[in-house]
This record gives sequence, structure tokens and C-alpha cells, in this order.
Amino acid sequence: MSKFRTIEDLGNLNGKVVMLRADLNVPVNEKFEVTNTARIDRTVPTIKELMSKGAKVVVISHFGRPEGKGDEANSLKHIVKNLEKSLGNKVVFVEDCIGPKVAEAIADMSQDEILLLENLRYYKEESKGDENFAKELVAPVDAYVSDAFSTAHRAHASMVAAVKLKPASFGRLMEEEVNALDGALSNPKRPLMAIVGGSKVSTKLDLLNNLVKKVDKLVISGGMAHTFMKASGIDTVNEKNSLVQVDMLDTAKEIMTTAKANNCEIILPVDVVVSKDFKANAEHKTASLSEIPAEGWILMDVGAKTIAAINAKLDECKTLVWNGPLGVFELPPFDTATNEVAQYAGKLTKEGKLMSVGGGGDTVSALEHAGVADKFTYISTAGGAFLEWMEGKELPGVAVLKK
Repeated sequence: MSKFRTIEDLGNLNGKVVMLRADLNVPVNEKFEVTNTARIDRTVPTIKELMSKGAKVVVISHFGRPEGKGDEANSLKHIVKNLEKSLGNKVVFVEDCIGPKVAEAIADMSQDEILLLENLRYYKEESKGDENFAKELVAPVDAYVSDAFSTAHRAHASMVAAVKLKPASFGRLMEEEVNALDGALSNPKRPLMAIVGGSKVSTKLDLLNNLVKKVDKLVISGGMAHTFMKASGIDTVNEKNSLVQVDMLDTAKEIMTTAKANNCEIILPVDVVVSKDFKANAEHKTASLSEIPAEGWILMDVGAKTIAAINAKLDECKTLVWNGPLGVFELPPFDTATNEVAQYAGKLTKEGKLMSVGGGGDTVSALEHAGVADKFTYISTAGGAFLEWMEGKELPGVAVLKK
């Protein structure tokens, strides 16, 4: 039994008006055309299920950063056509998210259409978690479904206050996300490996300090690996050829000490790919740790020996959590390590040997680039919420729906 409220807990929805808090914050171009419909597509199953139960569905979302006022560029009207296409149902757009316009539209809606309300963040009260705004938001509906995990780390009105005012539950996407992350970190099959990348140690301190107490193997990659390499005694890594943070060396040593005390094996590069320039297809070579050039070359990726070592460790594991690329994956050929390790993890997942969960920051782009986004057990499109979950923090938008 789930420890969180799900759609089943809402009971009979036939004839009820259900408000669905979705994440429809999709990218658009200069013509306000949607360039990636993934978040829209992932919302559709919950909408369809609610409609199949006889509910009239009213969809709300944030979109961009309108800073508490109406803004043409940040209107949700731009996604109406895409939502209609994904749903196969008519979508009626309402130019507000509270007040008489909404009440009138709900009274007029038919069973086979949905309402899409205007951007929640047109009101500054949304981001402030204002209870009165939440009351106005849910006033015309019978039940509330929260399906925007990507915003669950924010105590916004639509994520917390509104949930408390009506019978409420997770949507299927939120349920799927929480179950995947729970299975990956809170109750994983072991051994458990985490791959963590990023340019700076300072931005991932909470994450690293949490993971070394939870995982069995921790691959530290990207630019922040340079600081750990230096801290572990690799003197060929310096400020001229890498992203080493000298002021974080003691912190890196402390993290490694904590890891050892918790039987967490830290895996660092054993060889690197260095380049003359920070650009695609620049002159490059593979170097052992003792042969890293002092200057004139930049650390861009890890080498073949490191790739083989990581993959060998993956063979020993049952669960993988991935956040951050291994190298500068945007610039070939410095995407090699990310691609090869991701593809190997995808292979193990397909063979049923590994549960793999990835998300946060550039991770989704990196895994899509590697061609494995559909081969992992679960890919989270939530950035900040995914990271805070990995950091061990309680997310307000999740906690509020505990049974």
C-alpha cells in the first residue's frame, strides 16, 4: 500500500470537477511554438484516467517567470494546440486561474473537453504560498490532484496550501516519480551506485554529503572530480588545466573521510582526455594521471581506462542513480565517456540486471544525447526537486500528500 494518497483514495469521481496541478512549463521558440512536448505528453495519462472516471478536468500550471503579473510571452495559451494534439480532446483556455471567468467556464464545459487555466505565476501570491489565493484557486472544484513533481520542492500555493483544502492525491506522474526515487535511494536493491557530475564541488555539497552515507559506490565526475583528484594527491591537476577549486580541497577530503567511514567506495578518474581548446573536435589526447600537461591543455573527459573501470563497477551493482555527465558531453568527442557508460547502464537495465534512475540539470540532455533516455528505468525531468530529493531533503509538495 502506498504511503501517499493516490487517485484511488479520491473515491467516486463521476460528475466531480477535479483540478489537476500539472507541469506544463515547456520550452518555446521566439514564435511561441513548443519545441519539446515531453512534459505535455507525460501529463496526458493522468488527465485521461480522470476523464475515464467521469471527472471534469481543470488543468493548472506555471509557465516561465512572469514575476507576478500578466505577460504575453508567458501565457499558457501558447500550448493549447499541443495539449489538444496530445490528448485528442478539445482544450478550452481560460484567461485567468481564479475568479468568475473560471467558474463560468467550469459551468459551461462538456464532459469530453478540458479547461486549461492561465499561468498561476501571473499572481505573486502563488510563489508566496498564499492561503487566500489557494482558497480562490480551488473554490470551484471538488477534488485536487497534484502531478507536478518538478515543483514539489517549492511550498507554492498550488503545491501545498491548495492540497490541504480539498480531497487530494498524487497524479500518476507524481506517483511514478516518487516510487522510482524511493526505490532508487530510500529502499534500493544493493549494491547501489551513484554517478554525480558537475563543474563545482561547492554546488553539490549537500548532495555528496548525503550520498556518501547512502550509496555503496560513488562515481565523482565532471569538473568537480578535479578537486577530488587534487585532494587525493594527484599533483598534475592544477588551476591552469582544470576546474579544481583550491578552497574546496579540505571539504573534498572530509567527504572522502565520511565515505570511508560509511563503507562507500569513491571512484575517481584513472585517466583523462585533455584538449588544446574548449571546443568541439579540438586537438586532444588521452593522458594518465601522472602525464597530465601542466598547462596549455584542458581536462575535458575521462579516458578509456576510467570508462572500463566504471562499467566493471556497474556489473557489480543492482541500482544506479545518475546526476551529471562524466565530461563535456555537449562537445564531441568529449561526450565519449558519458555516452559509453550510459549505453552500458542502459544495456544492463534492458537485461533486467540494473534499476537505473537519472535526472537533474544536464542529465536528461546527456542521456538523450547518448540515446538511452528510453532504456533507463526512469528519467526524471524535474531539476531542483530531483536534486533536493537526492540531497535527502523533504519536499513540501510530496510531504503534504502523506497518508
